[in-house]
Amino acid sequence: MNKIKFQLEYPLNSTSLNVLWNAIGTPLGLAEWFSDELSVTDNKFTFFWNQHEQSAILLGSKTNSFIQFQWEEEAETEYYFELKIVVLELTGELALVITDFAEPGEEEALKLVWDKQVEVLRRKTGI
Repeated sequence: MNKIKFQLEYPLNSTSLNVLWNAIGTPLGLAEWFSDELSVTDNKFTFFWNQHEQSAILLGSKTNSFIQFQWEEEAETEYYFELKIVVLELTGELALVITDFAEPGEEEALKLVWDKQVEVLRRKTGI
């Protein structure tokens, strides 16, 4: 069964590109809000939540722009997740655009997970 690609946009109360990039584009930043703990070896990021761990391969990144991962179990597929920074034209404020893939029927559950994670990001960074 094919997964469904979706994007979520979260406007942020910030114009500080450095703060947002440090939160999404660095291992230390990701460990603050995305997982409980993080281990990095070369381009392999192992995220820990409670007693669960999941590894992702860094597919690419561009400083102050985006970071893209693929879960190890989805290697050799087209599935990935991406965190991208965009500037909102009207306000000049930043937004975080998340691209991910979900099993059919699981889109809303995964969107709720991202909502929760972004809420933690906002709390930890003040953005």
